[in-house]
Amino acid sequence: MLSKQIRYTNILFNIIMINAMMKYIITLIFALSTIALSAQKFGYINSQELIGQIPQVKEANAELETIKKQYEKQGQDKVTSLQTKYQALERKQAQGEISPKQLEVEAQALKQEELEIAKFQQDIQQKLYEKSENLLKPIRDRIQAAIDDVAKENGYDYIFDRSMGIILFADESTNISAQVKAKLGM
Repeated sequence: MLSKQIRYTNILFNIIMINAMMKYIITLIFALSTIALSAQKFGYINSQELIGQIPQVKEANAELETIKKQYEKQGQDKVTSLQTKYQALERKQAQGEISPKQLEVEAQALKQEELEIAKFQQDIQQKLYEKSENLLKPIRDRIQAAIDDVAKENGYDYIFDRSMGIILFADESTNISAQVKAKLGM
């Protein structure tokens, strides 16, 4: 019985020692990470707000909207033409002006035209994406270069984007938006 008590006491003592060592290790890790973090400089920017204030972005978006409306008009014209053809075919069928074989041939042609319209719509999306990239990529590159310059000039190790929702709180003194705007000539 005494030996069981001694074993339990030894086990309890070992558990207490392990807990104490774990607390010591965790405290040490926390202290070292705090020291490491305090040696680094962080900043943030709200890129969406910045992008919204750049006149070239507004111009690019207006140009994209104009192109999109032109494509939509072309697409709508194709759909309207197809609907007119379907209605004419239905009218011919209802009035008995078309043979079943001719109806099948014309219906197949209209199905093919439907597929062409769907392809046209996909092509429009691709062209709009490419045009957007052509117009906005140089602007994004300029913004990134300005952010990089500000970070290097001011010794920032990391710059976070507040518009991504990652930063829940940041001291306003770490906001580099004004410096980036100055780099961009805004």
